[in-house]
Formats: sequence, C-alpha cells, structure tokens
Amino acid sequence: MKDIYGNMWEIKNQEGVFRKKEKSLTGGVLGTVIGVKDLDTSLKVYQEILQYDEVVYDETGVFEDYKSIPGGDKKFRRVLLRHSDVKQGAFSPFFGQSVIELIQAFDYEPRDIYEGRIWGDPGFIHLCFDINGMDQFREKAKAIGYPFTVDSAKAMESFDMGEAAGNFAYIQAPEGTLIEFVETHKIPIVKKIGWYIDLRKRGYHPLPKWIMNMFRFMRVKDKK
Repeated sequence: MKDIYGNMWEIKNQEGVFRKKEKSLTGGVLGTVIGVKDLDTSLKVYQEILQYDEVVYDETGVFEDYKSIPGGDKKFRRVLLRHSDVKQGAFSPFFGQSVIELIQAFDYEPRDIYEGRIWGDPGFIHLCFDINGMDQFREKAKAIGYPFTVDSAKAMESFDMGEAAGNFAYIQAPEGTLIEFVETHKIPIVKKIGWYIDLRKRGYHPLPKWIMNMFRFMRVKDKK
C-alpha cells in the first residue's frame, strides 16, 4: 500500500494485538523493512545492540512478492530478524513482538531515503525503541562500537517533554538509519486531576492492562 506521501506500507496478518475490539483497519506497527549497503555489517547493530537475535530466514534471489513494487524485480538478499525472548517493560504488552527485515540489493545502486529530505518531514525518518536502563545501554552501545551521537541524559537528569518526561539518545546504523532510544520517566494517565505515573519506581514490570486501557481516552480525534 502507498500512502498520500508516497510511503510504501506492507500489511501483514498478525494474531497478537493489544486490543482486538478497536475499530481500526490495522493493529499497529509490527516492524520495518530497511535497505542496507552491506547486510553482514548492519547485522551487528540489529542483532547485538537491538537484540534481534533470531534469524527467521536468510535468502538471496529474485522474489515473487517484490515484483509488484518499483525495482522489486531485481536480485536481493533478505534477512528477517526477531527477538527470541519476550521483552519486558512498562509498555511491552502494548508494543508486543516486532520484526525487522534487512535487504541488500545487488543489481543496482539504491538511493538513500534521507537524500534531499528535512528531518521530520512526512515519511519514515527513524526507528524508536522504548528502553529501560539508559546508563547501562549507553555503555553497551559504546563497547560494540556505536556510541550515542545524541544523549539528553548528559545535559539533564530528565528531559521535560511537556506532559511527559524521560531521556532520549540516538545512534546511527552503518547504512545510515537513525535509531532513537527513549527511557520514559513520567507519563500522564488522567491529566485533568494530575494523575501521573513515575515509571522509575516500577522497575521493568509491565503496566497493568486496566491502566494501559486508560490511554485510549487521551487519543486526539480529528475534527470534522
């Protein structure tokens, strides 16, 4: 599917969703497809730092399911990655399982999706992960060879994002993909009465489902 901005979307059938009663066409984001220059080099970031340690498939050839999209009739190497374990965290029941497919082209020189673009314009600009333990994660990324290029924690204990607060940081994968890490400290549940949750006091435990269901009342609706 192509949206009004020209972005390509792949719709997948997935049984595991947070709330099946939602009146929506899709259940959220399952993962992403990323074009890379050298797949073996990029795998280090996605497997070691992001912990997508399970290889679902690693195949090279001309693929039937790609022939209907522009440039899809070429030769590619495709590697689908996922986590072998269930990740824990405040929002883990909502986010659920995710997958990442890395693709390397052989028959042509692919263009950079960031070329000629302004950060923040409509389109796919970066990956974002909700994490715990920013200090430990900083040292891990640095030891693997990908130190944070942006790190809000070095400037302040908790970055105020208006109604929420936390820390954020970035690294850049070898192919140029920007990857953001967000450690949420405070988040509103019911703003009118000042009900906030400090996630730093909860450890890595998932939020109860009844609290997660409260977030749907904060949804911003289009005015028609």
